[in-house]
Amino acid sequence: MSVEKLITISPATNKPILERNGLSQADLESLPTVANEAFKSYSKSTLTDRQAIVKKALKLIGEKKDELARELTEQMGRPIAYTAKEITTAVARAEYLLKISDDALGPTDGEAEKGYKRYIKKVPVGPVLVLFAWNYPYLILVNSLIPALLAGNSVILKPSPQTPTIVEHVQKIFLEAGLPENVIQYFHSGSPSQIETLVRNPIIQLVCFTGSVAGGLAVQRAASDRVAVRVGLELGGKDPAYIRSDVDVKWAAEEIVDGSVFNSGQSCCSVERVYVAEELHDEFVAAVQEVLKGYILGDPSDPKTNIGPVVSKRSADTIRSHIKQALEKGAKDATPENDSFKSPPSDGNYVAPTLLTGVNHDMDVMTEETFGPVIPIMKVKGDKEAIKLMNDSQFGLTASIWTKDTKKGHELADDVEAGTVFVNRCDYPSPDLAWIGWKDSGKGQTLSKFGFDQFVKLKSYHVKDYPK
Repeated sequence: MSVEKLITISPATNKPILERNGLSQADLESLPTVANEAFKSYSKSTLTDRQAIVKKALKLIGEKKDELARELTEQMGRPIAYTAKEITTAVARAEYLLKISDDALGPTDGEAEKGYKRYIKKVPVGPVLVLFAWNYPYLILVNSLIPALLAGNSVILKPSPQTPTIVEHVQKIFLEAGLPENVIQYFHSGSPSQIETLVRNPIIQLVCFTGSVAGGLAVQRAASDRVAVRVGLELGGKDPAYIRSDVDVKWAAEEIVDGSVFNSGQSCCSVERVYVAEELHDEFVAAVQEVLKGYILGDPSDPKTNIGPVVSKRSADTIRSHIKQALEKGAKDATPENDSFKSPPSDGNYVAPTLLTGVNHDMDVMTEETFGPVIPIMKVKGDKEAIKLMNDSQFGLTASIWTKDTKKGHELADDVEAGTVFVNRCDYPSPDLAWIGWKDSGKGQTLSKFGFDQFVKLKSYHVKDYPK
């Protein structure tokens, strides 16, 4: 069987920039076996030793942030002005997980009773397969990699073919930090059948997948006839924002635009639907237009650029099809005049930010994940209608409520069907809170103390003193 060739295409130029060999049949068979051997020894190491390795690795990653940032810009198209921030945020997130690992991984005592000792211990599950996406590769990866390693598991990583160098850097850095060989392995592949083979392998004990709903369902189906394997899924979103009538309009507009179009809207938790109190609607739309006038769409290597290309021609086509359908069904294009939106570089996958009004839930742009720089705004009569529409979705990742009355915002949040509800903020996974998707946005959780749960299994110890 010939080995697959994987080509990374630049989103900015649509020209090939990297080539990697896919997974051979021999490697497909050996990866789990090697991971299991590494696990047997690594799982016997102390948490203190594992913490020291992770701490050193994070320091090394931080020192390489400029190099890593340049590669991110080249491979996935985010403007160079922002890519280094992903590295520093990933390190900070991982440092938080490191800080809480003693408590998160410590034992739990049973009921005290004379002559007995009972407790529950958290032990590593075994070899973990991590399949992760391209849009925030370092942030997504640390969600699984750090707790997996701290818990004592070995890990097999598969990056997106769009950002193949991530795993190469990470493995090298952790080896330099003292991680034993083969505790981290990686492979490149674009073959669903190879992924299915690994998921079905009885050695693999946990699969962490971040990507599309279709991809997540494929992983879940592959694992369906195995009792022992766990599956964690971080999938898509169609995240709503509700702008109540009491907000400062200029401030809210700046926040919503940033939450909608940062990273060209290519985030599972970006704002994809905006509901605005009808008495504020026109003023809010005008404020959003003013904000958009200041954005620059262009070459991601230019430090002045706010918005780069989307990742592929296919992605650009999907975004444009959502816009086209909405306009055909009666929506209005309210995007302001902006020279950079009219004439971006000609070769890349550039999609200008688009502001739509007059939208409704008969349009894909309000129901299907767009994953692009589109801001659809819908007028609502008040809280009751807004909450109903926010919940009218197959997705439930995040949602946001914007109001001066934070007490009311907190009350409304209780009725929103989403794993994370923000009040006066959006698009920010906080490491001390569980990152969890409701509905088709996923299952399982990462981050917080609960983010360690899927990487361990519980073992109860019941010890009775020897009778004398």
